Amino acid sequence: MSTTILLVEDEPAAAQMLKLYLEVEGYTLVWAEDGPAAEAAFHANAPALAIIDVMLPGFDGIELCKRIRKTSFIPIILLTAQTMDVQKAIGLGSGADDYITKPYSPVELIARIKALLRRSYDFQPPVAPTKLLGGPRLLLDPKKFTITLDGIEVNTTVLEFRILEELMRHPGWVYSRLHLLQQVWEIEDESGVETVTVHVSNLRKKLGATGEQLIKTVRGVGYVYQEETS
Repeated sequence: MSTTILLVEDEPAAAQMLKLYLEVEGYTLVWAEDGPAAEAAFHANAPALAIIDVMLPGFDGIELCKRIRKTSFIPIILLTAQTMDVQKAIGLGSGADDYITKPYSPVELIARIKALLRRSYDFQPPVAPTKLLGGPRLLLDPKKFTITLDGIEVNTTVLEFRILEELMRHPGWVYSRLHLLQQVWEIEDESGVETVTVHVSNLRKKLGATGEQLIKTVRGVGYVYQEETS
């Protein structure tokens, strides 16, 4: 059974080109040209991953990401114009997992797709009991895939969860952005480290003041999780 991918792109030529590449890789492509049609296609086809152009008729890709995130944690890749600020593309609380700028290489995009799908498929609760990370206020459960703050569940994307899990497994260890990119995204290219910055920023916002207290930036190096003092 092939994996279904939702492509939201208002340029037919670009969509057709990507369709050919994806079909060669064994994927099934569902194509929508605007925000409302894409939202309907998402609910009708239950895709494993979505590729969404930011600039769309109807409503834009950022809004579409937000709507998808209300019910799903599927990986989302945003297609952005070269002039678009990455903070605007992945930030704004959209919940996107990655981005790629236009014009893009289909080969690079497929590599990103495979990495995100592998991360998503591999994300299965372990059979053996798993120790909770953190505490006493902020707790991460690797088995149940939950993060709670003061007993209230915090909704995160899969990649935000993995970043926090990586940091919390070794409190006090400083991780570079490149290390997090390699471990979480399985990407080696240093040009993608800004993606890590955006996701850490979004994660902190979701955790409020606690995020600023516990996830510290080590200037010029990366990030460190500091254990709670009480």
